[in-house]
Amino acid sequence: MTEKTISTRYREYAISELCEEDQRLVEAAKKATGGSYAPYSHFNVGAALLLDNGVIVTGANQENAAFGAGTCGERSALYNAGANYPNIAVLKLAVTAFTAGDFVADPCSPCGICRQAMIEFETKSGKPMQVLLVSKDRVYVLDSAKDLLPLGFTEF
Repeated sequence: MTEKTISTRYREYAISELCEEDQRLVEAAKKATGGSYAPYSHFNVGAALLLDNGVIVTGANQENAAFGAGTCGERSALYNAGANYPNIAVLKLAVTAFTAGDFVADPCSPCGICRQAMIEFETKSGKPMQVLLVSKDRVYVLDSAKDLLPLGFTEF
């Protein structure tokens, strides 16, 4: 038997410490929470992507009484980009959530399905997707979607 360890490295910043481009992406993700439809969870998720061509694409979670029919904010943005910019790499993804009248106190992390979808886009483009997990005033920055799901499916 061999025992191995998987660890995740990330950097933590105050939002004000981010570069101007990342601050714009964070603001776009925060604004995207306004497009959320979350009557069941009351957890409004917004996501913003920076594409390799400089375009920012946003998405928000869309819930449904048949829970499996809903979609998360991250996948909403990714699939929007995939449909409208099919051959453009996603360079960065910022995600945040708004609940109980304010943005979350701790950075929120994508669900497992979203993590796998992020890896799919990253693998397809051949470029790492930097991930920004955003709270009210802090951001965790990861260099690749694979840092969130190190044993994800990567073979086509």
